[in-house]
Amino acid sequence: MDLYLFAKWVHVVSSTILFGFGAGTAWYFWSAHRTGDPALVARVGRMVIRADWIFTGTSGVVQPASGLLLVHLAGYALTEPWLVVTYGLYALAFACWVPVVWLQIRAQVLAETAAAKGTPLGADYRRCMRLWFAFGWPAFLGLMGVFWLMIARPALW
Repeated sequence: MDLYLFAKWVHVVSSTILFGFGAGTAWYFWSAHRTGDPALVARVGRMVIRADWIFTGTSGVVQPASGLLLVHLAGYALTEPWLVVTYGLYALAFACWVPVVWLQIRAQVLAETAAAKGTPLGADYRRCMRLWFAFGWPAFLGLMGVFWLMIARPALW
């Protein structure tokens, strides 16, 4: 396998991991949240946070590295319009993911505290989850846009 095909394989696999784990962990954390059970939210939250760091975070670093290598190997200019928009959408997704991770950690700690005290999830937890949900959508939609741009490579301007 030549370097280009290997880089493309790494890029496709890491994008699958990034998007799949991102959507999957969000689904499980949101599903746990919907139960209102602090102990369940705390347990699922621990797994989600670990998976996000190991898989989503790692693939989030591999994506731009393999993408830049592909741009170089394919002979594209870094200023191709579809690439410029891709950079912006990826930056948007990353800018939303950082607070999402912090909010997940915060929500998990709040749930763990409520479970230990035997109290329901409080207003701080609910506010944290509203923000988590709000930041998650632009990240999700941004990555959907990146996928489209990578496939279509449209002439934008």
